[in-house]
Amino acid sequence: MLATESLKDLLSDSSYSRQDKVLICMAVDSSSPKEVAVIRKLAVDAGATEAKKWNIADILTRAKGLAIRTPDGWELTSDGRRRIAELAGSYTAAVAPRVAAALRHQLPTIMAEETRDFVEEAVRCHEAGLYRAAVVLSWVGAIALLQDHVLAINLSSFNAEATRRDPKWKPARNRDDIARMKEFEFLQVLEAVSIIGKSVKHQLEAALKLRNGCGHPNTLRIGEATAAAHLETLVLNVFGKY
Repeated sequence: MLATESLKDLLSDSSYSRQDKVLICMAVDSSSPKEVAVIRKLAVDAGATEAKKWNIADILTRAKGLAIRTPDGWELTSDGRRRIAELAGSYTAAVAPRVAAALRHQLPTIMAEETRDFVEEAVRCHEAGLYRAAVVLSWVGAIALLQDHVLAINLSSFNAEATRRDPKWKPARNRDDIARMKEFEFLQVLEAVSIIGKSVKHQLEAALKLRNGCGHPNTLRIGEATAAAHLETLVLNVFGKY
C-alpha cells in the first residue's frame, strides 16, 4: 500500500500515535507478513529512532482488529488497511491503479462467464471512481469463486460441516444451493473445512462488513484508497488463489 520512500514524511508527523506509525510501517509491501525486527528497522531507517525502544509486539496486540499475528509474522487486516488509507491519504493513491490492474490481470483465469463479468464491472467501476459499486461487485465475484471452488473440490465436506452446524441444512448440489447460506456463515464453514485459514477468514469478514455498508442506501462515503485496500484484500486472498 505504501512505498518505502513515503515513510520519512509519514513517521515525522507528530500527530500520529505509536500504533499509527507501526501500522504505517506494516503497510510497506503489505502483502508480506512482517516480524517485529523488520517493522522496527523500517521505522528506524525512516528516521523514527525512538522505535528502537518500542514494544512493537505489545502495540500490535493492542491494535485489536487492525493487525493479526500469523505463523509468518504480523499482517494488516482489512480494517487495518482502511486505517492506513485514512492516515496516509494521497500517499496510498498510487496503489489504486496497480490494484485495479492486478484484478484485471486475474480476469482470464476466471472460468465462469457470469463471475468474470461481475469482476470486470468491478474494475471498471473502480477506474471510474464508483467506489461503492466496485466494493460490492468485487465481493460478489469473490464469493462466486469460492462457491465454485467448493463445488469442484470440497462439496461433500462442505455439506457435512453445514449439516453439523444446522441439521435443517439441505445438502447443496450447485452454486444456487450454496448461496442459500448467509455469507458470514459461509466463511465460517470454509474455515472449518480448511478451504481458508483463520487469518484469511478475518480479512474476508472485514471485507464483507465493508460490502454490507456499501450495498445499502446510507451515509457511508469511501474514497479511492479504501476501495483499493478492499480490492487488494480480495486479489491476494481470493482472486489470486482460486
